[in-house]
Amino acid sequence: MDDEERKGTRADVNSEPKCSILLVDDRPENLLALEAVLAPLNQNLVAAESGEEALKHLLDQEFALILMDVQMPGMDGFETALQIKERAKTKDVPIIFITAISQEPHHALRGYSAGAVDYLFKPFDPWALRTKVGIFIQLYNKTKRLQRHDVIGKSIQETTAKLKASLDGDSNAKEAATLAAHLEELANQLPH
Repeated sequence: MDDEERKGTRADVNSEPKCSILLVDDRPENLLALEAVLAPLNQNLVAAESGEEALKHLLDQEFALILMDVQMPGMDGFETALQIKERAKTKDVPIIFITAISQEPHHALRGYSAGAVDYLFKPFDPWALRTKVGIFIQLYNKTKRLQRHDVIGKSIQETTAKLKASLDGDSNAKEAATLAAHLEELANQLPH
């Protein structure tokens, strides 16, 4: 495996705007380790030392992914995940649990029941984690592109309807030309 492959999908994720990834762990050394592992992806890494702090960050910012410890004082990772999944704004944000808790299957099942998309045990393989995170960044960026294309498509339909109405009615050529120029501008925003 060469150096670029070890870095995980670096070239793939750096061609898009930076995403925000929320890292949640009550131990600063674990947050530092996650930041070191994910740094090659060149994304915006936001650290939270508790479930409560994570929820506050989610009020202010949009995240592509959450990496969260399970065992934390106060609100644990399971409870935090349940609250994240209850909010309309955050219910679709994928959560990966990373934990040193017992590797008993019922712990992982509880994590998936709380809304996690993956459940990793410490110590984790840095390359595998970076690769998984890179894939979630790609999915997030593709979803955002599709949402933008949907908005542009709807605007094209609305402008087309207005153009047809202006051509069928008593509108002047100036209004029709303005609408046609707007359609051309929208079409240019779509990928070629």
